[in-house]
Amino acid sequence: MFADFPFWQYAGIPLLICLARICDVTLGTIRIMYVARGIKVLAAILGFFEVLIWLFAIGQIISNLTNVVNYFAYAVGYALGNYIGITIEEKLSVGVLMLRIITKKKGDKVVDVLRKAGFGITAIDAKGIYGPVQVIFTVINRKDLGGAVEIIKRHNPQAVYSVQDVRSVSTSPFPQINGDERTMRRLMSGLMQRK
Repeated sequence: MFADFPFWQYAGIPLLICLARICDVTLGTIRIMYVARGIKVLAAILGFFEVLIWLFAIGQIISNLTNVVNYFAYAVGYALGNYIGITIEEKLSVGVLMLRIITKKKGDKVVDVLRKAGFGITAIDAKGIYGPVQVIFTVINRKDLGGAVEIIKRHNPQAVYSVQDVRSVSTSPFPQINGDERTMRRLMSGLMQRK
């Protein structure tokens, strides 16, 4: 009876379809992130809800095949779900990264500051197309990427850096300053303000 109203057919159902698609695509985007990082249980739980919500959305489309507004709502929900899912994935900062820094001039300053900030550093001398370079590697938690990049930009703005996802790490390379993560954050903050 409620579904017979034109408002419900042309606004209510499309809105539900759009919201359902936003939810299921957002969950799908986050699920893929967990699958890539090998977090199986959470990926499976998200997959369950993702498909359940998708079935609701596709069921509404099939029940109302003549309403073209539903198709647009489905597409808008898909697009927004991708955007929201990627935004949430960036905020969650789950996982481990390999940060590779290549610098033409000696990267000793960057190495020193990164080490003082608690990052484990491996530096090697190499030869680039224009001559000698130093290649600096560090494995970091994703949530620490912003601080590490800020140090690079501040102390060697000409350095080239790249970031790569790491699926697993054999030992813990992460800062353990007296076992207190807040201490590391204060140290990084102080290093940022000093320059």
